[in-house]
Amino acid sequence: MKKLTFRETLAVASMLFGMFFGAGNLIFPASMGQMAGRSVFLACAGLLITGVGLPLLGVAALGISREDGLLGLSSRVGKGYGLFFTCALYLTIGPFFAIPRCATVSYSVGIQQVLPGTGQTAGLAIFSLLFFAAALILALRPGEILTWVGKVLTPLFLAFLAVLILRALTAPAGDLSSIDPVGNYAASPFSTGLLEGYNTMDALAGLAFGIVVVEVIRGLGVRDPGEIARQTVRSGLFSCLFMGLIYVLVAVMSAQSRGVLPVSADGGQALAQIADHYFGPAGALILAVTVTVACLKTAVGLLTSCGETFVKLFPKGPSYRVWTVLFGTLSFLIANLGLEAIIAYSQPVLMFLYPLSIVLIAMTLCGRLYGHDRRVLQWTVGFTAAAAVFDLLRALPAGTQSALHLTGAVAWADRWFPLAAQGFGWLCPALLGLAAGLAVRQLKKSS
Repeated sequence: MKKLTFRETLAVASMLFGMFFGAGNLIFPASMGQMAGRSVFLACAGLLITGVGLPLLGVAALGISREDGLLGLSSRVGKGYGLFFTCALYLTIGPFFAIPRCATVSYSVGIQQVLPGTGQTAGLAIFSLLFFAAALILALRPGEILTWVGKVLTPLFLAFLAVLILRALTAPAGDLSSIDPVGNYAASPFSTGLLEGYNTMDALAGLAFGIVVVEVIRGLGVRDPGEIARQTVRSGLFSCLFMGLIYVLVAVMSAQSRGVLPVSADGGQALAQIADHYFGPAGALILAVTVTVACLKTAVGLLTSCGETFVKLFPKGPSYRVWTVLFGTLSFLIANLGLEAIIAYSQPVLMFLYPLSIVLIAMTLCGRLYGHDRRVLQWTVGFTAAAAVFDLLRALPAGTQSALHLTGAVAWADRWFPLAAQGFGWLCPALLGLAAGLAVRQLKKSS
């Protein structure tokens, strides 16, 4: 039976890390670190649960389930739900939010710092056109994704990032113990860090990238389903542990920067100021290369994953090449709406999809405890989805809530759902749905 060598496992893990770790994975820990101050390690503990633990469990769930992808996994709830959830998740981490964010973050954090006089609209349009052209060239060769992402782009990204982190940590700009936390991090650093992990979208990506990892492992000659599952989990473990290490280092570096820098408006600005503090004008160039490479490799992974998935979802529909070009074009158009608009409307969608993803992962990993009974899954997911709708409404921009007259519904949910105001209003309904599903299962068995 064919097994991957240690070097092959590291190459697959490097590819998976490269697809996971985009610029969003830099800007959110950087912002969190600056705001958390001396509470940075508590905030990191929360971030590591949702930003590292959940992606790892998502990859593990796909590997252990021995399904070929998210459609097979989510269809255990029901065929209709499987199609809805798979489309919603891939469109969210694909052309609607995550892929366009790759280009806008690259431009605003990297290129705009090197060319500050460039007109924002025209500059973003030209850069995003070149960015997605490069991403499409690589994504249209899915058989080479292990080489490009795992062996070329990821090492290049890590080399530039290491220069910035090592310089900052060996010459800290401030003493952590003297830096006060601000905002929500002052009162509840752990739970705020927990929600910050949602913004990375990595739990969704963990479910989505499983199909790419499985295909790459098969391409290396592994055919036994059990061995494919083991190698998938093993690769996920390596990549997620490394990702967690970088989160902590970036957050600590950013927290220490408060010794000489004020709290920035966002993580991108924080990184730009840190790079400028340590390297002067050369810092902008180092950051531009780091962020652009980080985003490019993630965009390639997302385009590949979305294209392959939609071919399987609609086998009589367009080819992989057509889907990939379509998603690349749509991503280009949405990217030009700007980073602020993308982040503002991605958060409500994440507040809806994350609870459903968490429940699906947990129920898959614990399936033996309830005999993988579909009724238990349906009750749990149904209650979770109903409550998660209110989390979505609460996270909408204030102007949108007011225009749609949603403030009354949000206030009602805050009164009746425990932890709703903290963003976890789905938790108790999910447990209630699980209890109801188990009760129904027991009644059916008794009858």
